[in-house]
Formats: sequence, C-alpha cells, structure tokens
Amino acid sequence: MRLDEIPLFAMLKGRMSYLGARQRVIAENVANVDTPGFTPRDIKAPDFGEMVRTAGAATPASTGVTRTSAGHIASPGSSRSPGFTPHAAPDSETRMDGNSVVLEEEMLKMAESRMAYDAAISFYQKSLNLLRMAARGPR
Repeated sequence: MRLDEIPLFAMLKGRMSYLGARQRVIAENVANVDTPGFTPRDIKAPDFGEMVRTAGAATPASTGVTRTSAGHIASPGSSRSPGFTPHAAPDSETRMDGNSVVLEEEMLKMAESRMAYDAAISFYQKSLNLLRMAARGPR
C-alpha cells in the first residue's frame, strides 16, 4: 500500500500542496511590489465542509473507476491533487501607481503559511513514525 492511499497522508499531501502553491503566489506578490498597477493574488484555502459534503454525496456510480494497480490506466479527472488557482486579493491600500501590494501584509501571510507548512510536516513525520513502530511489532 502506498502512503498516499492512506486518507491521513493524502490529506496532508493536499494541505502541503496548497501551502506550497500559496507560498509561490505570495513570493510573486513580493517580487512585484514595485510593479505599477499590480494587484496581489492569493489562493483560497480548500473548504473542509465542502469536501465533507462532496464526499457524502458521492455514490459508487459517481466516483468513477478505481485504480487497483499502478499498471492500470488512470481515468480522466482522477487526479487526487486539486489545482489551485490564484485570484485577485488586493491588500488594504493602493498606491498612486495602482500597485496594491503591502509588503508587511504579504510577509505576515508568508509567515502564517510557513508555520502551517511546518506543522503539516511535523504531523506527517509523527504519523510516519507511528507506522514504523507498528510495522516493527513488539520486541
């Protein structure tokens, strides 16, 4: 069994993917702090409640074909990692040149994203250690 087939690890992989994409978008915002007319962007966090409703509404007929072996061909749209699309998220102020990037706000977003990423990695490592301990068995 692969780790991303375990729901906990699949969720952590998705969370880290989201946070990595958000870091890239924030870095682009910081890089364009002096670009006239630039509007900062951000990525909307996945809504857990929506995921639960979607999973609850799924029926065997609507979930499609399941791959049971790595040699099977994947069905279209069966990717587990959702694409994250940035959207315009202007900061609190706009300068005279039309740029609305506030460096302090972007740094706060970056620090928040980094802390969440570190927490996800820590949880991932602790979960791996639990699996290793279970695989070893009693001594």
